[in-house]
Amino acid sequence: MTDDTLRVGVISSTHGIRGEVKVFPTTDDMKRFTELKTVLLDTGRERLELTIESVKFFKNMVILKFREFDDINEIEKYRGRDLLIRRDQAVPLGPNENFITDLIGLRVVTDEGEEFGVMKDVLLTGANDVYVIEGKNGKEYLFPAIPSCILKVDLDTQTMTVHILDGLLDL
Repeated sequence: MTDDTLRVGVISSTHGIRGEVKVFPTTDDMKRFTELKTVLLDTGRERLELTIESVKFFKNMVILKFREFDDINEIEKYRGRDLLIRRDQAVPLGPNENFITDLIGLRVVTDEGEEFGVMKDVLLTGANDVYVIEGKNGKEYLFPAIPSCILKVDLDTQTMTVHILDGLLDL
């Protein structure tokens, strides 16, 4: 089941008194905020469309100013809330790339046709992503997201086919 939105950041704190916020980016390329005109703020009850007025970068954070907020008190209550975009605002994916949200919950089968488990999470490491797969036995296994291990992702059938590398299950 896929949502029509993707998370691009989380409001971590306010910045100054004029309504700017520090955002922890959850997108591969934080510079992409300079190309966004609007984002959706998930308030927990509703999604508010906000217009981005300015974008600055500080260390690993993005500092955003929204046209709709001019005061620290108006925006402070949204600390910890997600910033979303619609899929049509997303950067086009390359071959063999998928949005993390589309991978979570996929049924995982081995290249020998055996039911293995369910895709639970993606760990973003420096070298390559690591997929957290919960086996049928309830244990979590870490699979490197490399072509020799993750053979096929089929979103139509909601299935991921994996090859279990030697030593991968020896935890």
